[in-house]
Amino acid sequence: MKYVKLGNSGVDVSRVCLGMMSFGKPGSENGVFPWAMEFDDAKPLFKKAIELGINFFDTANVYQLGSSEEITGKLIREFNLNRDEIVVATKVNFEMRAGKPNGAGSSRKNIMTEIDHSLKRLGLDYVDLYQIHRLDAFTPMEEIMEALHDVVKSGKARYIGACTMDAWQFERLQNIAERHNWTKFITMQNQYNLIYREEEHEMMPLCLDRKVGVNPWSPLAGGRCAHSWGTQTKRTKIDGVSPMVWTEKTAEQDKAVVDNLEKIAKENGRTMAQEALAWMLSKPFICSPVVGTTSVKHVEEMASAVDIKLSDDEIAALEAPYVAHTKQHAF
Repeated sequence: MKYVKLGNSGVDVSRVCLGMMSFGKPGSENGVFPWAMEFDDAKPLFKKAIELGINFFDTANVYQLGSSEEITGKLIREFNLNRDEIVVATKVNFEMRAGKPNGAGSSRKNIMTEIDHSLKRLGLDYVDLYQIHRLDAFTPMEEIMEALHDVVKSGKARYIGACTMDAWQFERLQNIAERHNWTKFITMQNQYNLIYREEEHEMMPLCLDRKVGVNPWSPLAGGRCAHSWGTQTKRTKIDGVSPMVWTEKTAEQDKAVVDNLEKIAKENGRTMAQEALAWMLSKPFICSPVVGTTSVKHVEEMASAVDIKLSDDEIAALEAPYVAHTKQHAF
């Protein structure tokens, strides 16, 4: 495994991050990822990730309403991982208590409440990276940044990160922190993959310029860049989130990209997932893509992609079919 600094920090993270969204209590009654895997099913995947040198694990309070964090913490203890060597990330913002006042968002009240809930579920004294899962438009930016700063100063998080938002919003948040001498974000987790590259226009150049580490979510586009177009899996049959992100409006243009990816991967004797991740890792702004997996084979593929170096011609060929999409603010 290769390692890279986490944004403009001294922390070493594996070149790929294991997304823990795949783990939690299954069933739609337990959250929006009914295909999630219980602890016993998650163990072999996590074990393989550790064996391959992955030390970066990303979860969120909302993933299966906290059970992902519980399983993440249990796995860390099960394999007796050295806490000083692993990097654990979680998030706050989405609704945790449906219909209740203060049940969601990034207010000071909710941030302070949810960091404690997350640490309790994880069974940890601190997280390495605490991220706002989206920008809360109903809370002043100053309130958000001061609360996150205080979480860091309290010792409950080492660093902070942000997720999907406009580049101007991210820059404004950073400027607020800088003006008040508060903790700034070191990472951005936004959607980026072969079938959605709109972030290349503003957010990626901003992050590269500011030395912010980019850890994309869904680098394989919910499996679309890992299988032939139209493949049905156990997950796709019950996944209610993906259709909100990748809609029929762009299906024709997305299919062209995926078909092209499949052709090039076959020519090079690689899987589609390896080829797609190798493409992503060729980008100078990419730190550690967050890859969710449901099999040991997937873990092996994501780790092996780190050692694949694509030529300029191959990168250009993979990118050739792409046409601009409407910028997304999905969920």
